[in-house]
Amino acid sequence: MHPQRRKHRLIHLFLAGLLLIGPAAQAGNQDAIERLLAQDQPPFGVVFEIVERNEDALQWAIPAINRYARQLRERFPDIGLAVVSHGREEFALMKSREADNADVHRLVRSLVADDVPVHVCGTLASWHGKDAGDFPDYVDVTPAGPTAIRNYEAMGYLLIELKRE
Repeated sequence: MHPQRRKHRLIHLFLAGLLLIGPAAQAGNQDAIERLLAQDQPPFGVVFEIVERNEDALQWAIPAINRYARQLRERFPDIGLAVVSHGREEFALMKSREADNADVHRLVRSLVADDVPVHVCGTLASWHGKDAGDFPDYVDVTPAGPTAIRNYEAMGYLLIELKRE
């Protein structure tokens, strides 16, 4: 087979694979929750990771986490839950953006009131000239998002990497 034709064939196979994988990956969040709900015993906790380049990602991510938290707590009332945001989306949680993201802030306050801490990455914030003072008191600015996730996993929390559905 001619090298150029082979290259085109590989590209087509790759793209076809993405089309097949895409729907399965998109269904992954709720599938992961359903698998947890089907267990007799829960993990010690669940940490939801959000890493998006899109600053508007919390518009879908926080309502989804709120829904998952309700489902998990209904089945396992004592399960530990946490949220770690360490992509550009975390900037929607700044005080200065509360008016533009009122629903997200309202849901984050509700999560925190239900003992679901919401963390943002202080390292990423600092790279953009922001610090803990730029975020409201109900958002925990952790030194490094990935470290916070590893700490939760070390305590027995299961990681769910949130993807847009």
